[in-house]
Amino acid sequence: MKKIGIIGCGVIGTGIAEFISRKLKDKARVIALCDIDPDKASELSKRLRPSPAVTSFDTLIRKSDLVIESASGKVASMVAEKAILNKKDCLIMSTGGLLGRPGLFRKAKARGVNIYIPSGAISGIDGLASAAAGRIKKVRLTTRKPVRGLIGAPYLKKRGIDIGKIKKETVIYKGTAKEAVKHFPKNINVAATVSLSGIGPERTQVRIITSPAYKRNTHELEVEGDFGRLFTRTENLPSRQNPKTSQLAIFSALAKLKEVV
Repeated sequence: MKKIGIIGCGVIGTGIAEFISRKLKDKARVIALCDIDPDKASELSKRLRPSPAVTSFDTLIRKSDLVIESASGKVASMVAEKAILNKKDCLIMSTGGLLGRPGLFRKAKARGVNIYIPSGAISGIDGLASAAAGRIKKVRLTTRKPVRGLIGAPYLKKRGIDIGKIKKETVIYKGTAKEAVKHFPKNINVAATVSLSGIGPERTQVRIITSPAYKRNTHELEVEGDFGRLFTRTENLPSRQNPKTSQLAIFSALAKLKEVV
């Protein structure tokens, strides 16, 4: 029975915990929860059977066989670092927090630890990873998001953009994945996932477009290289609980868990 600890008990963490409790109960059990808001962790614990312990960050990692991060990019690299130190596998949802930390993957390999990264809210990651075995000339991600899915992004405040005044389709951002993740830390994890699977955050190009007419999060991935050309379009329904999160991102974590548990 694999012992699982979840750091971050919001929409994604809750969905993962409930899935394990319902669908993987013969193979795994959530034994510990941790959240910056202890009440969130306590509420989730009460909904699970058996109820996992609400504990500290470090205690959770020590007690778990697999650590799941579903909190934020601010803690993702710290979770991976401490999991590696304790020789525990980890699954990272906030992939933006891993950019600029290639050493983590080398450390994990040296200590026999797995860092699992779900495909997230986009299709085509398997093809991109395969293409990366050869030469890739271009990777471009075009993301279209409903206006409400971008509220609170640091980039908007920095540029003085009033998202509520946008009346038509507007390109909000154009640049590298590295900068996109920095400016939209809660909105564009998919750019980090694409970067980690392909040619890196400095060479991966990103466009973010919004419109009051958009109802879904849509991601178009274009890849060109020695293999030929790849194009995918994924139209996601936002999570009902959090419009900044695509439902497919949650499902991708569940699919990855079924692989590794």
